[in-house]
Amino acid sequence: MKAIITALLLLTLAGCSSGLRIDRSHTSVNQDGRIQFVVLHYTNAPLERSLDLLTHGEVSSHYLIGDSPATVYQLVDESRRAWHAGDSQWDGRTWLNSSSIGIEIVNPGFIDTPTGRVWQPYTEAQIEALIALLKDIVKRNNIQPRYIIGHSDIAPARKLDPGPLFPWKRLADAGLGVWPDARAVAQQQARFSVNPPSISWYQQQLARFGYAIEQTGVYDVSTRHVLAAFQMRFRPQRFDGVADAQTAAMLQVLNSR
Repeated sequence: MKAIITALLLLTLAGCSSGLRIDRSHTSVNQDGRIQFVVLHYTNAPLERSLDLLTHGEVSSHYLIGDSPATVYQLVDESRRAWHAGDSQWDGRTWLNSSSIGIEIVNPGFIDTPTGRVWQPYTEAQIEALIALLKDIVKRNNIQPRYIIGHSDIAPARKLDPGPLFPWKRLADAGLGVWPDARAVAQQQARFSVNPPSISWYQQQLARFGYAIEQTGVYDVSTRHVLAAFQMRFRPQRFDGVADAQTAAMLQVLNSR
């Protein structure tokens, strides 16, 4: 009998010791959501191959938007980290897998032909699905419009997606991004045509906008990559990475908004 009483007492004490009590009556005002960015990609593969890669491969994303039909697949819960960004940086934050939601869109990207590179368009249904999805994500996570970015923004030396045919202005018009005012750009372009800025100025303005760029004061390979990424997003007709008055004007207007 004594042994039974001792065993029951030990079980009771064990239960009490494991009963963690947490006081949640005090809440800090110094906090925000874990999700700060949305990163947009193209898959560079058809739907079935994309699903296979994103569910059984080394990369993953929270969402995938198909092409025919434009079905939205959730592959990773938003509370968990997906492996879509890789070595990345934006606005001083690094390794954005931990602080972003990744959205992949089924699209082949580009095809290299004897006459040059041909980029492939997104379907209307895909863009409509993306806008609806983004509005939901942004509202729930309180994400700033300037933090809806492309893979080429956060890794300009190695990534091109979502490419020059991605409709960034359409997203901005829906409140899901930023876009420079055309009239203000024209005014600034006239000024920069007469008095072009230095490479140091470009590097400073690109960093201020969010890009990771070393402040060398030299028009080096890294600067060319970042300029090309910026141009591909805001001037997709020509993204050669050459510093010019129109690029300077767009940077000035965007950073003055």
